[in-house]
Parts: sequence; structure tokens; C-alpha cells
Amino acid sequence: MNRVAARAPGRFGLSSPGHPAPEWRVQRWFNTPQPITLAALRGKVVALHAFQILCPGCVQRGLPQAARLHALFAPEGVAVIGLHTVFEHHAAMTPVALEAFLYEYRIAFPVAVDAHADGDPVSLTMRAYGLRGTPSLLLIDREGNLRRHRFGAEDDLVVGAAIGALLAGN
Repeated sequence: MNRVAARAPGRFGLSSPGHPAPEWRVQRWFNTPQPITLAALRGKVVALHAFQILCPGCVQRGLPQAARLHALFAPEGVAVIGLHTVFEHHAAMTPVALEAFLYEYRIAFPVAVDAHADGDPVSLTMRAYGLRGTPSLLLIDREGNLRRHRFGAEDDLVVGAAIGALLAGN
């Protein structure tokens, strides 16, 4: 797991479960013919996996889980989205490096590159959601409300049950 080094009070967004999920701030997309917005996904359950390509927990657990979720739940109407959110080693984790990584690891679901504000090492969507590091999983219900916000790897059965509950309207 990779954690954001310093976390000052009020530094991160206040998005918490049960509240509307903030729109993503993206600089580029991969594996999709056009940009995806959270607003356009209204009516679908969304599983957003935040990751970094140099995060061992992301490579070993987070991204394989996202791939399994995509294979299992995309036919049920769940949108599985990757968010490459960089808060360290910026020079190494460029969109060019990400593109090669996605090809080599055969990541097929849409992946967004989180945008940055000038001089801020923490990316904009990461800040809006108050993410503590990577890997992180966010589940958003059909109405666009954040329902799950987890840092670190979670068991597939737990995540699958949470998605199933959202699909059932719970």
C-alpha cells in the first residue's frame, strides 16, 4: 500500500459515504473511445479503483480485483473504472508509462489519469474524495452517491457482496 505522506486537517475533500460523489477531474482516458463522466454513469453502480503503477499492493491485489469485477459485473451493468492517481514519483508515472503498463498487464476496463493543480503533489480527484493512498476502492450507487470508501485491499467476496447489495437497491 502506498499512503499519502502528510495529511493536514482539512487538506482533503469531505466526500464520505452517503453523500453525492464528486465529479472526477481527469486529464486523459485510456480504454474508452470517449471521456466518461460520473454524471453520464447515473443509473449504474460504479466501482472506482484508485491505483498507481509503482504501488505493489495495486499491482498484486487492486488491479487484479478490478479486472475480476469488470469480468463478473460489467455484464450486470456495473461500470468498473480505474483511476491512476499519482501523489509520489511523478516523473516516473507519466501517461506514457501508464499506457505501456495497461498494455503489458492487459487492463481492459476504462482508466482515467487524475489531473493535478500546478505545484500540488496530490491529484484533484484524490483530494476531492479524501483518498489516503493506493489502492483505494470507491463504490457509487445508481443515484451518484458514494456508498463505500476503502483504503487498502479488500477480500473479493466482501466487495462482491457490497456491489450485489447496490445492484439490489440496498
